[in-house]
Amino acid sequence: MFSYRHGFHAGNHADVLKHMVLIAVVKHMTAKPTALTVVDTHAGAGLYRLDSDFAGTSGEALDGIVKLLASPLAAEPPPLVADYLELVASFNPTGRKTKIYPGSPFVTQALLRTDPRDKLWLFELHPTDGKLLAGHVDQIEQKRQVALKREDGFEGLRALLPPPSRRALVLIDPSYEIKTDYTRVAACIQESLRKFATGTYMVWYPVIPRPEAHELPRRLKTLANQAGKPWLHATLNIGQSPERANTHTPGETPPRQGLTASGVFLVNPPHTLKPALQEALPAVLEVLGRGRGQSQLVEAS
Repeated sequence: MFSYRHGFHAGNHADVLKHMVLIAVVKHMTAKPTALTVVDTHAGAGLYRLDSDFAGTSGEALDGIVKLLASPLAAEPPPLVADYLELVASFNPTGRKTKIYPGSPFVTQALLRTDPRDKLWLFELHPTDGKLLAGHVDQIEQKRQVALKREDGFEGLRALLPPPSRRALVLIDPSYEIKTDYTRVAACIQESLRKFATGTYMVWYPVIPRPEAHELPRRLKTLANQAGKPWLHATLNIGQSPERANTHTPGETPPRQGLTASGVFLVNPPHTLKPALQEALPAVLEVLGRGRGQSQLVEAS
């Protein structure tokens, strides 16, 4: 259950998609004066070093944030990409190599207002990542805005909905290392919409050759439609790496490519998100795409 560590994957193409969308949603929701509650059900360690043994071993950031920063797109990016790159840069000294990558807890916290009514709830069960997250949160000036729970995020969310302000963003991003994560995500969205139908819900998931992964966005569309709520679905597939595909002997199984695609699904998304993604994702794919199968998709109800 605790084999997954996001440190191996920090800053990869899936993080680029997830965090671009997360930034856009939080910025939109904090533009209104009413207090905001954000719940991150699977928070991870919060901050990651791209030069650590974890990130260095996988090298996944090289096909994500590192590649994006080194591209001409970084000089004149679309607004969604610009906001993302600016936020990542804020965690690193000006003019130096990007070494620190913020996970979703710190992406969100960086955008929350100093208004003490704004609240960030973080759930993390992994003993090591939970300890790291606690240490990172302890360094935040506005740490009173942040509540850290070493509990199951699916279960912990129940007690927080609906929030006092009646405005909330819920990010659901489990590891999906066990098949039941897919059914738990769908069940969580279904229950949450019954309790708090006007909340904004954001789900990240891997696009992998597993029936549960392909069924999840279809199930979420059904749930949103049944609740009469708008939804948005976006995917980014950077494609197969031709270099890796050509390193095996004919007749042998090709080496694993790692994750090549992921998706985000939102219920009650900001109305500005679809056009922003339609502008940003083709530009991002042009930089990060690496071979056969690359694609991007933005659809909404």
